[in-house]
Amino acid sequence: MSFFSIVAKGGWLMVPIFICSLVAVAIIIERWIALRRARINAHSFFMEIKGLILKGDLAGAIERCRKTPGPVASILKAGMERYGQSKEEIREAVESSGKLEVHHLERYLGVLGTIAAVAPLLGFLGTVTGMIKAFMRIEVLGGNVNASVLAGGIWEALVTTAAGLTVGIPVLIFYNYFAGKVDRFVYEMEESSGKLLETLTKRGG
Repeated sequence: MSFFSIVAKGGWLMVPIFICSLVAVAIIIERWIALRRARINAHSFFMEIKGLILKGDLAGAIERCRKTPGPVASILKAGMERYGQSKEEIREAVESSGKLEVHHLERYLGVLGTIAAVAPLLGFLGTVTGMIKAFMRIEVLGGNVNASVLAGGIWEALVTTAAGLTVGIPVLIFYNYFAGKVDRFVYEMEESSGKLLETLTKRGG
């Protein structure tokens, strides 16, 4: 029996499970590329920016951040653009930029988490509907049944469950992986913003 024949045995619930898989694959590819592009050596980059600031080349530091992808560069640029204002105003600018960057980093992760939860549930729903069909068949035939009579309902029950778990498990793994990456970015942003405030304050002083 071919793969498509097996999938067809799962009934109509295979359609939303298949759609979930397509959406999940698209999000995983998009997030993988986006987070990979945003990745830099935060410590080395900050030391480079700090060196430019201490040399008095604030414009050069801002331009360097503008040309560098990723959330760390964005929040550093936001802070340096407020140089000369109060420490609170600089902190507010950094925090505002940080919130925007976190929003970008977490884009579509909510959808991915929902798919990780919903796909197995759709599979279990298929299990229930498949068993209902099997018992309805038993009732129609008055109990005079054999294994072949029940096969259709059991097929649906098993195939949809397997499909839902096949989609849900890897999607959950990728969701947790991306969430861990986002947490790492947030840590680097907080660390870099704190060091920037300290550097700008010393320079201003």
